[in-house]
Amino acid sequence: MSYRSFADHLKADGMPKRILSLDGGGLRGMMTVQVLRNIETLLRQRFDDEKMLLSDYFDLIAGTSTGAIIAAGLSLGMTVDEIDKHYRNLGDKVFKRSFWRRGLVREMYDAKAVAGALGDVLGTAMLKDAKFHTGLLVVAKRLDTGSTWVMTNNPKAKYFAPNPDRPQTIPNGEYPLWQVVRASTAAPTYFEGEEIRIHSNESKNRKDTVGLFIDGGCSPHNNPSLQALMAVTMDGYKFGWPAGADKLLLVSVGTGKADATVEVSSKLTEAAAVQGLLALKNLMEDCGDLVETVLQWISAPTPTARHIDRVTEFAGPVLGGGGGVLTYHRYNVLFTQDWFDEADLGIQADAAYLASMQEMDRPENLEKLRELGEAVARKQVDAAHFPMKFDAGVRVG
Repeated sequence: MSYRSFADHLKADGMPKRILSLDGGGLRGMMTVQVLRNIETLLRQRFDDEKMLLSDYFDLIAGTSTGAIIAAGLSLGMTVDEIDKHYRNLGDKVFKRSFWRRGLVREMYDAKAVAGALGDVLGTAMLKDAKFHTGLLVVAKRLDTGSTWVMTNNPKAKYFAPNPDRPQTIPNGEYPLWQVVRASTAAPTYFEGEEIRIHSNESKNRKDTVGLFIDGGCSPHNNPSLQALMAVTMDGYKFGWPAGADKLLLVSVGTGKADATVEVSSKLTEAAAVQGLLALKNLMEDCGDLVETVLQWISAPTPTARHIDRVTEFAGPVLGGGGGVLTYHRYNVLFTQDWFDEADLGIQADAAYLASMQEMDRPENLEKLRELGEAVARKQVDAAHFPMKFDAGVRVG
């Protein structure tokens, strides 16, 4: 018995499909890694195989920003332990503070350090020739055009292969994998944007066109779950997977929802620039809430559903009154005192702890983030979230 090939994972064969979706959130992705280790262990026990990989089970792994780093490694067949090691090294190499870098007129961290670290982990392979085990989807924001770019390793994707009618266009499949991931992680004020050559012209009188990309979290898809669902079911993305609660399993892992409340009476918040930053922060949180709301609304009832707000509550009943268009589970943390009090994670969370853990660029928090991720995994992940009906087709032969 063996597991499916890369082509088998992407094939629209009517078999149940499994999607893993990983949020952005800087070094808070260490929590994601711990949740993934729990899922990996659960699946290894299920299939009685201590070497089983998440890429053996999931047909598509989607990621934004730090989630893109993890997703890329997993899609190449890395174990969670390998991801954990690379992640720690990345934090130590990249997030080094400097007096000369304050995030206002110059980015806080050196983008070259990110590029070098990603190159060490992912190599120089392009999207079309990396040795993928399963599907990969990465979200980035192209700043010079204002468009959200969804880049996948699906050979059938519209812009993946060369287009004879537009020979000057560089196909997505020829983008270096490390550069695609780097583009998705280029958070404004933290790192400078990533430039990717989009097309060139053989004429010596014309320069190559270069796209400027920034963090995919600056799109509506810092949580790429809804985008992943659209990609596999909408005709334009060329996956062609059928929807249905028995056909699609989507497992979404967050990096923690920040506390969006601020003391608006503070003199500090009267500054226009500060208000702008707070508004952007709240807009990003709103996008995340909307993604969760829609997915809870259209999926089969899930025990991991979150209370969205006092009016929406748990975003039910299921739209259309049927069984839902997918089976969906979400694992995450809310950085509020009330949530920690109710979650019963065995962690003492005072105001200082909550404020510190929301930071995305603190390597000194990695151990605490690991502990929090392990606690979340123990409390939230359950074997029942991976119904036996979705085991069909995982193994072949």
